[in-house]
Amino acid sequence: MSDALDLIAPANALPIGDGWRALEASAEIVFPYDGSVVATAPVSGAQDSRDALDAAEAARAELAALTTAQRKAILAGITERVRHAAARLEELLILETGKPRVDCRTEVNRTIVTLEATAEEVSRIHGETVPLDLQELGRGMIGYYTRKPAGVVVGIAGFNYPLLLATHKLAPAIAAGCPVIIKPAPNTPLATIELLAIAREVLAAHGVTAAAVQLVNGGPEVGEILVRDPRAAVVSFTGSAKIGHLIAQQAAPRKALLELGSNTGFIVAADADLEAAVDAVLRGGFYANGQACISVQRVVLERPIAEHFTARLVERMSELVVGDPRDAATNVAPVINAASGERIRAMIDRARAAGAVLLTDGPGDAGAAHLAPVVLGDVPADVDVWCEEIFGPVVCLTTVDSVDDAIALVNDSRYGLQAAIYTASLQSAFAAIEQLEVGGVVVNEIPGFRSDIMPYGGVKDSGIGREGPRFAIEEFTVTRMAMIRPQARG
Repeated sequence: MSDALDLIAPANALPIGDGWRALEASAEIVFPYDGSVVATAPVSGAQDSRDALDAAEAARAELAALTTAQRKAILAGITERVRHAAARLEELLILETGKPRVDCRTEVNRTIVTLEATAEEVSRIHGETVPLDLQELGRGMIGYYTRKPAGVVVGIAGFNYPLLLATHKLAPAIAAGCPVIIKPAPNTPLATIELLAIAREVLAAHGVTAAAVQLVNGGPEVGEILVRDPRAAVVSFTGSAKIGHLIAQQAAPRKALLELGSNTGFIVAADADLEAAVDAVLRGGFYANGQACISVQRVVLERPIAEHFTARLVERMSELVVGDPRDAATNVAPVINAASGERIRAMIDRARAAGAVLLTDGPGDAGAAHLAPVVLGDVPADVDVWCEEIFGPVVCLTTVDSVDDAIALVNDSRYGLQAAIYTASLQSAFAAIEQLEVGGVVVNEIPGFRSDIMPYGGVKDSGIGREGPRFAIEEFTVTRMAMIRPQARG
């Protein structure tokens, strides 16, 4: 692997324990665009997960003892190394995810921002004083709490943003003083392995054990061993709701942070800038080949503008360039694999059978993973293309009579990650902000806008817990209370 792609990570090995463990098992990593094999990635087994946990537990004291300055310097060092490797990481992401170049470049840039912001937050990990004399017994006492590392962090990332999602777990773990074990999605491990190689070189330069950051790669059984082990103090997972629910059960009663799926609602009010809203659907519905948990999925239109909006959206669909993700002009490329393509086609077929109208040429049949962007109109609210997460280049339209009705329809979902509204009315904007049952509301911008320094996460089946440097650090730490009586009572 390392020779073919010019990586610093050793070939046929994973960062387990304080070194790189050679592994015999491997799996082919396939370029989704043409099915070609771009690399073989090492695959670990059950014992490797157990050994990683042993090494992480042994490293706990060393990591917890790192000073604020050391943690900040380590993260700053990783940031600079990732910035230097940006072009190489971008190429890796294109090959393993099949996302267009523009999206992979964005992912690398967001990774750098996340690392930079996390390094800054290290110096802001603090507690506060507590007025113990609210109780008579506490008169004359001093109370305060500090934040301490929670322990071993297990980070499990999805395939769609492998580098960024791993960084959202690795960086705050280092900042909090916690050893971390990363498990990438089996079909997209390359950029994440390279990230770990970079992090380990920086750790070595600071005299810190390499066991602070480890990676295992394999199927569900590899991750289940990590999740079930009581030494894993925090499990941070990004992926589907189904797997997230299972992980929460397996990890209980320890902390599970779940960033799960959604079927993002996008409201267009009658007073909206329609051209800007159409542009937002084009940008927000099809980036990353539609494989983003906050991509536009359910577009809810107020009746007075529904016909005009629909016509303009269909007219402008031809602006989307479908093709090779290596081409800088490409907007949409194949989804991750054939199974995903067939799943999406089946959802479209069921929606059409239930009365939805195909407003574009359709997904096409050039290849199971190759899907042309699709717009469906008059989509019933009880079909899975509306109720569940598509995770592909499909946008669904429906019409309502008012903004209140639109908010109610968006809320009629088991998901609640992020939503958006386009409107010129402050009243409508704040109604959406106050009433939408989601983790974040975006006004007059795509719902896929995500600031990596905000408290990102969802409600309902979209998960629990929050990402973002300051918020993830808090999730990876525990409070320790101190209650002091300066002198003995007489």
